[in-house]
Amino acid sequence: MIVILLRLLIFIAIILLLYTAYKYIMNPKRKLELAQEKNQFYFLDDTDNVKKNFLLTYKGVLFEGEKYLGTTENSFDVVSISVWTKQPNKLKGFERQDLYFVEKEILIHYPHAEIDWKNPINQLILSSSKTND
Repeated sequence: MIVILLRLLIFIAIILLLYTAYKYIMNPKRKLELAQEKNQFYFLDDTDNVKKNFLLTYKGVLFEGEKYLGTTENSFDVVSISVWTKQPNKLKGFERQDLYFVEKEILIHYPHAEIDWKNPINQLILSSSKTND
């Protein structure tokens, strides 16, 4: 009887361990951190929750975006997004084309949104519009 109970406990422990490993591997935050370490692009967002900010990483820089709901011609949708990074020192080597790529990827998810870059990123965007004038 004790042997059967011990086997059952071991079986439950193995199932619990496999479930925990699965949840760890499939965790979106872990995928975001892994993409950041590998300097890859990853977009983490809960599209159903407008109040929750999205996170994205590109070339090792973590960006955060705050979504604002507004009206479009036919519906309520995200119409404004503020984007910033808490790690401005990692922007070294970032070019305008990189920011345009990030902006394009955000617009794929939120096509009606106007993107507002926060300091210091907006300085690069503003300097490019001054040279184009």
